Amino acid sequence: MTIKEKHSTRRTVSKMSYEENKPKAFERTNTVETSYRVYDGEKVGICYSIGEIADEEGFARAQADPERARPYPFTPEAGGERRRDKSESHVSDRELMDVAGEYMKYILEKYPQFTFTGNFTAETCRHSLTSDIGTDFEESDACFGAGIAFKHKDSKDIMNGYFGYNMRTLDDGSVFRTMADLYLGQYETMTEVPEEIILSIQYYSLTGALADELNAENLALGTSHLTGKVGEQVFSENFTLEHDVTDKESWFGRFWDGEGCVIPNDKLVLIENGVIKTGYSDKRVAQKYGVPHTRTAGHNYSDLPYPGGLNLRIRRSEKTIRELLAGRPAVIPMSSTGSPMDNKGNASMIIHTSLLWDGERVVGRLPEFRVNMNFFDILGKDYIGVGSDDSPFFNDKVILLKVYKV
Repeated sequence: MTIKEKHSTRRTVSKMSYEENKPKAFERTNTVETSYRVYDGEKVGICYSIGEIADEEGFARAQADPERARPYPFTPEAGGERRRDKSESHVSDRELMDVAGEYMKYILEKYPQFTFTGNFTAETCRHSLTSDIGTDFEESDACFGAGIAFKHKDSKDIMNGYFGYNMRTLDDGSVFRTMADLYLGQYETMTEVPEEIILSIQYYSLTGALADELNAENLALGTSHLTGKVGEQVFSENFTLEHDVTDKESWFGRFWDGEGCVIPNDKLVLIENGVIKTGYSDKRVAQKYGVPHTRTAGHNYSDLPYPGGLNLRIRRSEKTIRELLAGRPAVIPMSSTGSPMDNKGNASMIIHTSLLWDGERVVGRLPEFRVNMNFFDILGKDYIGVGSDDSPFFNDKVILLKVYKV
């Protein structure tokens, strides 16, 4: 018995771009990506297409060359019918151009000592998965985004910093203006590096590192710092990590994984109160290493699924950012370079450009300095938490970590 499955993504992106303070271009793209798959119980034939083709042709191409079929001894699951639309509004091209002009006018008039390059985007996306065994999934989303790189007139660097955000509904411009004022208002005021360094950062780079460490194959092969630690208390009891594909926390994501599987309640706890609960796997890794199948396969339209595609979130504290700081200042890195972790989890970072924030206002810009940190400590004894509120620097959640000045 053969099973036919169709994965599809339709995406529309409108973009107004600026280069060195001047409008550069307005672009609008519409793309369709489709993966036709035919399973026979041992192998799967795949046809990847960019652009519209008839389903009959797509499935025929997937079966056209049996020698190119990939080994895949797993049967797709019948997922039933489910649809989810996370979009709250749609920004028209006219609105996008008007907003871009308004926001650029604000920063150009208020901060003439800077040069700005950036983009304003409006994006819509619809993912779908259908099969001839009853799966009919669909997910839609839309957002407005702004991203601005800036360079001071006296700087010899290509750029000195960047700020940006996404939101599902256009506001009155206050988010953009607040963010611009935070990054630019006190940029020319130099201040001293504090003795105690608390980093306030968006945690996506950190969750990326955690994703590598929690890959069940890496855990099994011994290439993870967390190998042999499943079930152990490794990090702070205040640290909980989840794979979360709920409405609020999943931008342009899907509630199903690359193998068409859905996790219960759209959440999977990987670390709970500092205890490593599980690694994550797809069907291949689960079978090969005898580990739990966590329904977290990544999407690969042109090849087999793989362990990944995570949407990791660190559970928020019940305290606000100011409450977590408790009167201490926080460092907001704008430009930095870091070393990879060694076998013991040690790493260093050179923070080239950063701001010092007291929880209410920006005190000033900091000179370049270097810090050391340890993977187990920043999520253990040096872990402060994720505020219950969003940081105005990112219009998003941030993690507070203590590191040590060299």
